[in-house]
Amino acid sequence: MLIADLTRTSAAVAATSGRKAKVTALAECLRAAEPGEAAIVVAYLSGELPQRQIGVGYAALRDVPSPAPTPTLTVREVDAAFTEIGAVSGAGSVARRRELLAALLGRATRPEQDFLIRLLAGELRQGALDGVMAEAIAAAAGVPSAEVRRAVMLRGSLGPVATAALGTGVEGLRAFTLEVGRPIKPMLAASAPSLDDAFGKLKADAAVEWKLDGIRAQLHVSGGETRVFTRTLDEITSRLPEVVAAMAELPVRDAVFDGELIALRPDGRPHPFQVTAARTATRTSKATEPVPLAVFLFDVLHLDGVDLLDAPGADRNAALARVVPEALRMPRAVTGDPARAKEVFDEAVARGHEGVMVKSLDTPYTAGRRGAGWIKVKPRHTLDLVVLAVEWGHGRRQGLLSNLHLGARDPESGGFVMLGKTFKGLTDELLAWQTKRLRELAVREDDWTVHVRPELVVEIAFDGVQRSPRYPGGIALRFARVLRYRPDKTAAEADTIDTVRAVAPVLD
Repeated sequence: MLIADLTRTSAAVAATSGRKAKVTALAECLRAAEPGEAAIVVAYLSGELPQRQIGVGYAALRDVPSPAPTPTLTVREVDAAFTEIGAVSGAGSVARRRELLAALLGRATRPEQDFLIRLLAGELRQGALDGVMAEAIAAAAGVPSAEVRRAVMLRGSLGPVATAALGTGVEGLRAFTLEVGRPIKPMLAASAPSLDDAFGKLKADAAVEWKLDGIRAQLHVSGGETRVFTRTLDEITSRLPEVVAAMAELPVRDAVFDGELIALRPDGRPHPFQVTAARTATRTSKATEPVPLAVFLFDVLHLDGVDLLDAPGADRNAALARVVPEALRMPRAVTGDPARAKEVFDEAVARGHEGVMVKSLDTPYTAGRRGAGWIKVKPRHTLDLVVLAVEWGHGRRQGLLSNLHLGARDPESGGFVMLGKTFKGLTDELLAWQTKRLRELAVREDDWTVHVRPELVVEIAFDGVQRSPRYPGGIALRFARVLRYRPDKTAAEADTIDTVRAVAPVLD
């Protein structure tokens, strides 16, 4: 398959806002892919690289050679070139990567160059996020979309699932199973503005659990060894010996647990989120003794040879309670009484935690989806939004990137809807950090604004939502302020525009 085919498909997908039309265009392209190309095609049209990072920054994309007159560049050739560029290291590596990139782009036509540059810059905003692409894979292979979603949940990646679906259909998809030691996508929660709203959606007794301000973790135990993965499926086992030690005490042979890791003070109240996040960061300071993380498990997905993904929430919790002592389990109460639920909520907040999760007792573990089975309730309006751009500050913030442009995901188009700007809540430390990080994500800039790849998630508190003709979505956040950045979340896990409308009434 030629890169020109992907370029045309990308343009067609970007030109329509309809989800069905996007799926149709993507599916047609996938059907035309040769065996072995599907994973690459899915990655590129999702705006990603199979290699993830190849060491090509914004500066390397500025000088583009003259384009080729006709399209000849294939998908496989581009993938091989990206792999070669990513493997370059050592002295002179920057110059060598630029040389290889220039050679590649010199073989591309002007539209192909534009496509590849936007792909490398993370600017392929065409509305083909995971949900849309999963539907396209199902349509291309002629299989139920539910089968594709489940396979993606279990494999954690769209590429291998596309290869299986297009190759052997449902049979290939059902070959993906939960494997101890390989992380799966975590189940996500919807939001509700109050406990009454949450219980109104579930219409039954439910589990009310504390919601901690920690790091979501998936813990795999096999043969006495524990591996720890983040919600983005990255392994962090070597950084958390105290977590591994705690899991070693459990009477299990093979298991997969879902839980939260958090740094607690001696009185049991949480440290600031940054303290917890620092323990899971790639680089940690050796100047001070690291603060240990406490383990709070709230779900079990596999236990000693038995998969529990499809079991009701009540059954999974019973299995969890059989093998995990209360000290390592998330505090919870099962009730249909709003007054009792309020007691759990008040206790969690009083101890410095975020709020509660209200969980259905019947729902299976639907990983990777933000369904109605789990609902989070916080004492204030907060959203996880994506930084789309940022403006240079002035006065005491001169030379720093300050005013953030905030966007919510649009599940219909696959893009982002801008909800306003804010520079409030930023400490000097955060300002310095975001200036460095956002420059790394920059794709273009002018004298005032730096536009960035939509990757960085930030938690925003706000007082309400008001109508606004200034922004395409017609609404804007009132008194938005930064609480913290969420490096543990991807842009695909940010809140949607539908969630924004649901958590707070729109004020005139």
